[in-house]
Amino acid sequence: MNYLGLDIHKRTINYCVRHPDGSVLQEGCVSASREALEALIAQLPGACLAGMEATLFTAWVYDYLDSRGIQVKVAHPAMLKAIFAGKRKNDEIDARKLADLLRCNYFPECHIASREIRDRRRVLRYRNVLVRQSTQTKNKMAAMLMETGVPYNKQQLHRSKKYFEDLMETKTSIMPEGLPGLLRLGRNVIDVLRSMNRQLVRMLETDAVLADRIARLMTVPGVGVILALTWALEIGDVSRFSCLKVAISYCGLCGAEQSSAGKSQRTPTSKQRNKHLQTTLIEAAKVAPRWHPEFALLYDQQRQKGNRNRATLAIARKLVAYLLAVDRGDRTFLPHPPSSVNAHSAAA
Repeated sequence: MNYLGLDIHKRTINYCVRHPDGSVLQEGCVSASREALEALIAQLPGACLAGMEATLFTAWVYDYLDSRGIQVKVAHPAMLKAIFAGKRKNDEIDARKLADLLRCNYFPECHIASREIRDRRRVLRYRNVLVRQSTQTKNKMAAMLMETGVPYNKQQLHRSKKYFEDLMETKTSIMPEGLPGLLRLGRNVIDVLRSMNRQLVRMLETDAVLADRIARLMTVPGVGVILALTWALEIGDVSRFSCLKVAISYCGLCGAEQSSAGKSQRTPTSKQRNKHLQTTLIEAAKVAPRWHPEFALLYDQQRQKGNRNRATLAIARKLVAYLLAVDRGDRTFLPHPPSSVNAHSAAA
């Protein structure tokens, strides 16, 4: 077995093939295309184990090599930063080091989801981009009204089409010349983005691969379609999480620890996390106590011990526990009996 290190970029791929004894058999640079990869595979000296860093360009190379029967490992970028630290760093050296890490069994491998999950996750993340663009447009429209001194109702401006049309009719006289056109253009953008958002969510919600799993996850209190989709597509194979603590850490709901000389310091939340899951869970945790007594009780208990952020994190961790149990057990959520909730409330 030889070892193939691949340093992948947008236009080029540097490669290095090492023998088990560490000697370099082949190295060079090819264009980042399927044709060039096919030519590289044809000239490989026997069976190879390939390794590459997780980047924006990794997925298609991984899929192509995997379809050609080559075993591929993907490295965690944060771990490689510590390993690759040095005065000299270039694409050729990176390819050599990747091959060396494979050869010495020091390769910091990370999980890569199946292709069917990645294809659907791409749709969900694109939907998240549309939501951010819609929010930016709404904020800009409100900022233009405030900048020009036009009074408006913040709650009704983007929710009610009737209110928006009334505003345009009654306040046009005090608006600057170009402002009405900008506001109508912004309103059209919001309507288009909202329609695209609904179409993408409906497409994922009714997908044959996800439908049953999403239906089970949505039986958990406080879990809607967006959180269920985000959990299913960002978690992927739930069996890779050995316990609840690992899942909470992956979701970014715990702090990083720095301990030295008997002193320990923890940050509020870790930056090494799945940011999509973290954001969605936090947003769901802010709303859950309004509708579910169990979450409301937990929120009040944690609020007394600390502050709102601590209480919100506690709700988010509870959601992760419920989602993990339902997803791992492949079953619907079974709520606590009402008497149990009342007993906890009375004790509090």
